[in-house]
Amino acid sequence: MSVFQDALGGTRLYPLTDRSISKLSHAAQVEQLNEGGARVVQLREKDLSPSEFYAEAVAAMQVARARGVKLIINDRVDIALAVRADGVHLGQTDLPPAVARRLLGREAIIGFSTHTLEQAIIAAEFPVDYIALGPIFKTSTKKASELPVGLVELHRVREAIGAVPLVAIGGINSENCQTIIDAGADAVALISALWTSPDGPAERTRQLIHHL
Repeated sequence: MSVFQDALGGTRLYPLTDRSISKLSHAAQVEQLNEGGARVVQLREKDLSPSEFYAEAVAAMQVARARGVKLIINDRVDIALAVRADGVHLGQTDLPPAVARRLLGREAIIGFSTHTLEQAIIAAEFPVDYIALGPIFKTSTKKASELPVGLVELHRVREAIGAVPLVAIGGINSENCQTIIDAGADAVALISALWTSPDGPAERTRQLIHHL
């Protein structure tokens, strides 16, 4: 079992924070997600300045440590290093995974975003603990212009990258998440489906963890 899957603690849900949707601080979001049983949370922040995100990350880390939650920082290796987060999730234009590994150490969880089969095959050779593929379906959360890859491509990536853990992201909800697991994903990353749920994020997290 990989360090990432070990951190998930037998769950298949990988939730992300989003202040614009939730209207909550990152710390409050971590608390609510953990109330629902989340073991790993990614802090995703696209709008705050580095100093503002650092302050939010410090507060979120305090909550995470008190609750035994592993915290992954989106994009920002510097902030992950500064707050001693459990890892970082990198995009195609962020620091190379090998550099992040040198900075964060062997124990850090490092994930890497891909959008095509070719990118995933290349990423499988990087020093990463999981590969994310997406968007699987159409999504309004990300501003990126990548087209949905779909379930067929997800299955092709699963077969191509061997034992590297695969996380699916983009347009995933309670209705389609099981089909994504069936297509080969080890975990599903969710944003809108959690924070816009009428049941509330904690209850929807709980439901999905039980379902998956």
